[in-house]
Amino acid sequence: MSQSQNHDESSLNKLDPNWRNDALDLGLDYGMQTIAVRAGQHRTDEGEHSEPIFTTSSYVYRSAADAAAHFDGTKTGNVYSRHTNPSVRTFERRLAALENGERAVATASGMGAILTMCLAYLKAGDHLLAANQLFGSSIGLFNNYMAKFGVEVSYVDCFDNEAWANAVQPNTKVIYCESPSNPLAQICDIGYLSELCKANDILLVVDNCFATPALQRPLDLGADVVIHSATKYLDGQGRVLGGALVGSDKLMQEAFTVVRSGGISMSPFNAWVFTKGLETLKLRMQAHCQNANQVAEFLANHPNVSTVHFSGLSDHPAHELATRQHHMKDGYGAIMGFEVKASDSLNTKEAAWHVIDSTQMVSITNNLGDAKTTITHPATTTHFRLTPEARAEAGVKDGLIRLSVGLEDVEDIIKDLARGLDSL
Repeated sequence: MSQSQNHDESSLNKLDPNWRNDALDLGLDYGMQTIAVRAGQHRTDEGEHSEPIFTTSSYVYRSAADAAAHFDGTKTGNVYSRHTNPSVRTFERRLAALENGERAVATASGMGAILTMCLAYLKAGDHLLAANQLFGSSIGLFNNYMAKFGVEVSYVDCFDNEAWANAVQPNTKVIYCESPSNPLAQICDIGYLSELCKANDILLVVDNCFATPALQRPLDLGADVVIHSATKYLDGQGRVLGGALVGSDKLMQEAFTVVRSGGISMSPFNAWVFTKGLETLKLRMQAHCQNANQVAEFLANHPNVSTVHFSGLSDHPAHELATRQHHMKDGYGAIMGFEVKASDSLNTKEAAWHVIDSTQMVSITNNLGDAKTTITHPATTTHFRLTPEARAEAGVKDGLIRLSVGLEDVEDIIKDLARGLDSL
């Protein structure tokens, strides 16, 4: 027998070295910040301290038999970067650890993660039950594309537990919600929805983009799958696009198959950026929340603001629920919606535009979860493709402004908002 044949046979039924357990033993019950800094990494033989970027599309095998074993699943390892990549895997492992999930699957964008969820868990004839209060693109995906392929879609108010129960049908397969939601930061009772789903053999999918695992772990509250637009807080500096799903090994295998087959995969560079972003996630979210709590109080007391949608305010209808579900003290997120009043010369839309246009520091952009404070008018940006009726159901009024509170000095954020509000 030749040396190459011996080498080939010894390669079978073994795990590639770079698929070993990561450098941090998660069985030792480390805290969240330690996990955020160290989990998921596998050090190569180079002994690097920081995580490397594996900018490779493909991988080299030691023999034809080794290649065949990778492709037929006899041997676990990398096949192609559309399937797996070491940089992406590090991000997936770290995020899964932070969410208390068994596995994460990374995608090219947040919407890519939502599409993956639909393709993995829904088929023609199924029913998707979702909250009215969703990102406009999510509603567009459900209504224009999932419905096109035979998935029935309906919506209920995220606050109304009775409405959720009454809307369940025999063919309901997924309940989907954002908590907090976009753009009004509403809160769903995840524990209640979990019980409802378990009683009816339904998957509960929660978009945790606004809270992040630093504030809330939906899997601990009974959700089956967590969705992320990593583009937002997981990066935290508005640099790259990405998304992720987190859940059980079984559910994530279904999601992985969709990503592998559909090419909805995350790039290695983006994965590296997200991995570095996770290192400071908890620290950033603490600072975001501190600023947001003060900005919300300012807005709630301003005479030209009619309503502030932010669960950190004590009079918010979901304040108690948010306090119970969010494990960080005084951590209610940093996204809020506020509605401005019309003036003698301006209607509510014009007044909202005046406030936005009067800012000098705050960025007028539809992105959020950034170190920089951002502001937008949802009715004419993120939700403009919805019909007026759908916008009304989602609570997106002409006078509504969405604010993502950043990490600048909070006094400067308040002064910038006051420029327009004071001059209405």
